[in-house]
Amino acid sequence: MSYKIFEYDPYLLPFEQDIEQRMKNYERKRRELVGENGSLSDFANGHEFFGFHKTKKGWYYREWAPAAEEVYLTGDMVDWKWLEWKLTPLGNGVFEIFIPDVNALYDGCRVKTIIRHNGELLERIPLYIRRVVQDEVTHAWCGVICDEQKYKWHKRSFMPPKQLLIYECHIGMAQEKEGIGTYAEFCENVLPRIKKLGYTAIQIMAIMEHPYYGSFGYQVSNFFATCSRYGTPNELKALIDTAHSMGIAVLLDVVHSHAVKNTAEGIGEFDGTPYQFFHEGERGEHPAWGTKLFNYEKNEVIHFLLSNLKFWLTEFHFDGFRFDGVTSMIYHNHGLGEAFTDYSKYFSLNTDTEAITYLQLANELIREVNPRAITVAEDMSAMPGMCLPIEEGGIGFDYRLAMGEPDMWIKLIKKQRDEDWNMWHIWHELTSRRPAEKYIGYSESHDQALVGDKTIIFRLCDSAMYTDMAKTCSSPVIERGMALHKLIRMITMTAGGEGYLNFMGNEFGHPEWIDFPREGNGWSYFYCKRQWHLADDDNLKYGELEAFDAAMVGLCRSKSLYDKELKSLFIDADRQVLVYERGGLIFALNFSPSGYYTDYTMTVPSAGKYRVLLSTDEGRFGGWDRISEEYIYRAKKQPDGTYKFPIYLPARCGFCMTKVR
Repeated sequence: MSYKIFEYDPYLLPFEQDIEQRMKNYERKRRELVGENGSLSDFANGHEFFGFHKTKKGWYYREWAPAAEEVYLTGDMVDWKWLEWKLTPLGNGVFEIFIPDVNALYDGCRVKTIIRHNGELLERIPLYIRRVVQDEVTHAWCGVICDEQKYKWHKRSFMPPKQLLIYECHIGMAQEKEGIGTYAEFCENVLPRIKKLGYTAIQIMAIMEHPYYGSFGYQVSNFFATCSRYGTPNELKALIDTAHSMGIAVLLDVVHSHAVKNTAEGIGEFDGTPYQFFHEGERGEHPAWGTKLFNYEKNEVIHFLLSNLKFWLTEFHFDGFRFDGVTSMIYHNHGLGEAFTDYSKYFSLNTDTEAITYLQLANELIREVNPRAITVAEDMSAMPGMCLPIEEGGIGFDYRLAMGEPDMWIKLIKKQRDEDWNMWHIWHELTSRRPAEKYIGYSESHDQALVGDKTIIFRLCDSAMYTDMAKTCSSPVIERGMALHKLIRMITMTAGGEGYLNFMGNEFGHPEWIDFPREGNGWSYFYCKRQWHLADDDNLKYGELEAFDAAMVGLCRSKSLYDKELKSLFIDADRQVLVYERGGLIFALNFSPSGYYTDYTMTVPSAGKYRVLLSTDEGRFGGWDRISEEYIYRAKKQPDGTYKFPIYLPARCGFCMTKVR
């Protein structure tokens, strides 16, 4: 059988057997799980069977612990007597207890599971627990019964907007206060800002419970529990419901690439063995992250992870997922130190085919549960077919993050003078894509904002941000920084992909880095917040950057830019000018620090009248209003068959033109 992936990319033909094996692995595992005609959605219901379930006559509690000799439930309800309530083995490693009293367990009741393995009693947190809290005195984590009143959704069904402009956010650090923000505070204070900016989706980090706050949520301990630091599960549902009422989709930053190795807090060695969920030995350890790695060949592990995805989709109405650490999943060396310079790197003994099969199954399940759901892969290796449908030989994601783009911008700012920036290199990095696959472009995300790194604006302006951001202050450092900040965002947002991502606060040039409370900073929250007041202060320039970001987002949405073809019109390497077309709009950007071109010859696709629609030089964006948006430019056919007209193009400026009908 021939798959469409080879039509899109003929360079894959030498690896036809590898792609066919990819598909055979997927088909084999799917049959193994659900048979010939079974449904993955019917299979992925672990959360509906395991864990705690209240009925009219009492409570059921079930666990999967194949290596356990005995399983007990303890907690507040039995004054923490470990061996008071014993579960009955049902076979295949499943244990169950029925408690014939609806009041025996209650909302807020603390519980733990006791496992007897090799004669030793082990204290664990239930695998499918919906809520976990940390004791303020002992700092120990404990499972908690969640018996909240059933949430009543106001927006029962939601259609995500077609133009995907993602606002990446973290609930805890989204507030001004030196502390941890809540779901309710985010709903009240931040969602309206995102709505006003025009972003069509939020991507929420650190929702799945994690014991170490400073891990940014990437060391998950309890996969079915919402982060208790921010509030209750119902408060998260209210946040998602409110976002939907504003027309904003909500994506979960899901972490199925690894798990925290803690046994007291996480799922590690739940039944007493290291191999219940993870690989044994070296293969089960991530050498860089210090975490445990899932065994994706094991059917019970697939059942747990697929059930987890269905749980977040159905219980919380998330509109899809950004899958973290995909590169780490699909290579045995996790992509560490690997340069993916040719196709053979993707199809070798280094490729973890079991992980690829799991990702295919995950994408199929997500579409079964919600055909409108969105999936985004964080893969820096550019694995072929990552964002192609499974039936075409792909892995099934909708988008991949264009991870090379922020790396390029940071390297240019750090290592090269402005006048040495290569326009051909910039254009190549922003527009090189896998055939028929969609990308999310971005100039920076949370990665560049973390302590030890710097955001684009902080690299450009550094200490001048503390002294020279007042509108009354004239600073060449700030002027350069703001000009390049706008240019970088304009070209990345309009040419860097079929969607766009921004980390919260970066739209207005948030100063400083993110530093989570840790021993090295005295457990301080000073740098773990967002200073929204800076953008709201009319005396400062931050609001001008925010206004530009909102204008660009509005332009992309109003013109449905991400549905349109991108075409280079002219690259002037000597003058550092890029001219391109997308969706009938003409973009011209001058990156030169000193080239003021009074009669720059603009190349456009056809004859007619043109005018400037949006400019980085507008006064409301901190510019000098040197580019007229009223003047009509007339393009005439030239002897060489092109259409051109002269225009004023100042240094470090960019604009968007539209044809006047």
